[in-house]
Amino acid sequence: MIDFNQKDNYNINDLIEIVRLLRSENGCPWDKEQTHKSLKSDFIEETCEAIEAIDLEDTELLREELGDVLLQVVFHTSIETDAGNFNFDDVCDEVAKKLIVRHPHVFGDTIVSNTDDVLKNWDSIKKETKGQETYTDTLKSVAKSLPALMRAQKIGKRAMRAGFDYVSAEDAFRALDSEKAELDEAFLSGNSENIFDEFGDLLFSCVNLARHLGIDAEQALTHASDKFIRRFEKAEEFINYDSFDMKELEPEKLDEYWKRAKKFYK
Repeated sequence: MIDFNQKDNYNINDLIEIVRLLRSENGCPWDKEQTHKSLKSDFIEETCEAIEAIDLEDTELLREELGDVLLQVVFHTSIETDAGNFNFDDVCDEVAKKLIVRHPHVFGDTIVSNTDDVLKNWDSIKKETKGQETYTDTLKSVAKSLPALMRAQKIGKRAMRAGFDYVSAEDAFRALDSEKAELDEAFLSGNSENIFDEFGDLLFSCVNLARHLGIDAEQALTHASDKFIRRFEKAEEFINYDSFDMKELEPEKLDEYWKRAKKFYK
């Protein structure tokens, strides 16, 4: 057993020490084997669970899930500390300095009038500190590991800040119609590569339209997926009540049940 002083309440220093002990010679075999790459999926999962707690407006759950996210940060930092690269203080130091530099209207003498001014300053400072010399650099810096819709929306927003954007939502609608026509043409050609390419363009146009409509594309699709599940469940209830097997019904019959289900969840 490892020598550790257990107590009623712990702080961030205790958490760092616990992780260090778990990864020590006499610690946990699983914890000692983990790497940045092996923990990637866990990091994503914990972050998503924290987001779900926010969506549920569940304070207690959020506290728990934020702890799990923090554990991931401490764990990854511990790996680098063991490698002699940096420690938790270095992580805190870097993000603190970043916040101070990017808020000159709070920690300096820069004057801002509104949130737009704050964001413009933030983008300008970020571009300078990250060595981004062109607008294209700002687009390339958007993480490829982001969910595709979220990444597309962020890329579109950064292009907008460079002045490259549709003038209005109406223009975005017209662009969407144009991309749909190109997908139709690709489909008729039967060329799978063109279909793949044009389908991606259509999705990207949908994301740009969402931005012009003030809609978060990621949240909108999540909402649509949840709604589909609710409607599917209701349709299955109707089908089971009539003693049918969903897999054995003809498409026309399934569509009848689907339309009935949609009346419950519009």
